[in-house]
Amino acid sequence: MTLDDLRVFVAVCRAGSLSAVARELDCTQSAVSQHVKRLERETGVALLERQSRGVVPTGAGRVLEAAAAEGLSGLDLALRQLRDLVEGASGQVRVATGATTVRHFMSDAVVEFRRRHPHVNLEFRTVSSGRGSFDALTDGVLDLAWITLGPPVRGIEQRAVVELPWVLAVRADDALADRTSVDPHELAGVRLIRLPPNSASAAQLDAACAELGVRFGYDTSVADWDTALLLAELGVGRAVIPALPGLAVPGEGALRLIPVPLLRPLPVGWAVRRWDALSPAARAFADTVVEHRQGLSGRTGSPPLPRSPA
Repeated sequence: MTLDDLRVFVAVCRAGSLSAVARELDCTQSAVSQHVKRLERETGVALLERQSRGVVPTGAGRVLEAAAAEGLSGLDLALRQLRDLVEGASGQVRVATGATTVRHFMSDAVVEFRRRHPHVNLEFRTVSSGRGSFDALTDGVLDLAWITLGPPVRGIEQRAVVELPWVLAVRADDALADRTSVDPHELAGVRLIRLPPNSASAAQLDAACAELGVRFGYDTSVADWDTALLLAELGVGRAVIPALPGLAVPGEGALRLIPVPLLRPLPVGWAVRRWDALSPAARAFADTVVEHRQGLSGRTGSPPLPRSPA
């Protein structure tokens, strides 16, 4: 028996007429009858009883009709949900990130994505390290991870979205506050607030300094970039951090951000297990973040994400 056999049989039971179903399906009455006969051969019992005004299900037919109607209803719902998943209209997107990332890189994209895809569930999970994000992606626990890009990782694809220039964060009354830029060599003897230890961003900063033959000293460490900014604003110390989207332009506000142009920019972006295996909803979210970040920041110097199929 086939799903079409069951669908036609249920329709005949409800209409009480083979000819009425034939007209509805735009086929012959004989074709409708063949569906019913195939079911009767498979079950070994008569399913319809012919009467003067049409047909009615037999006792066995009522059992099959009830079961088939319930099963087809559930199957139709599942097929609609699958179509929604394929079209990106529903489903779930699981993203590894933190409050700093959402605030500076995704807030506008989240609003736009929610407007476009109101039935997709967004789930943000805090992961303590890039290695933890990679493990979660490999295990299928997460769909996307926003990371500081680093060396290639087996089984993980990384795509740069933006490159962040480095800035020196100081209080407005700091001796360096009025500078338009700072040479990294000038900071060699300055004790700085250290970026999160063992983080990719700290490693990238150390590598960028090593390229210039500079080594920074530190006396305070923090768990995230926003905390480094807060401590610099409080006058606890100075911090070399990436120029995060949404921060005040250099030279304005209580917190001054002075460009350090000689340092190689910090690449940040998406990590996934496989781009071609992403669900449409996850791909749409990744694309939305790219649209907003590259639209604000211009070209990143790296290839953009491939677009989702129209």
